[in-house]
Amino acid sequence: MLDNLKNKARSMKQNVFVLYLSYRDPRVPWYAKVFAMLVVAYAFSPIDLIPDFIPILGYLDDIIIVPIGIMLALKMIPAPVLLDCRAKADEIRKNGKPNNWLAGALFIAIWVLCAIWGSIVLYKMFMN
Repeated sequence: MLDNLKNKARSMKQNVFVLYLSYRDPRVPWYAKVFAMLVVAYAFSPIDLIPDFIPILGYLDDIIIVPIGIMLALKMIPAPVLLDCRAKADEIRKNGKPNNWLAGALFIAIWVLCAIWGSIVLYKMFMN
């Protein structure tokens, strides 16, 4: 049972990477690109619709929302594009994980700006 769960998690992770590659492909319709982009962003985002600290419900979004989003996004993408993206994803995985330092820096910058903004708001609330 544990091996089955590991295989499903690995497959889901692979499909998210396939979606990442596919929404950048010009053969994909615009609505599929937008939906795939949202699914990938939600899957990689540290922010959930339901926070993980809420017992049971916190992990339901990870167990239900992400797989359903992946499934729907994969159905919107043309089969030839999926085949090409799966092949690219397998090749990239064999060569090692890619590092996207620009995306990482962007996320860090957004969190730092939010922290600064929040600090300013709190300072103004309590100092006036």
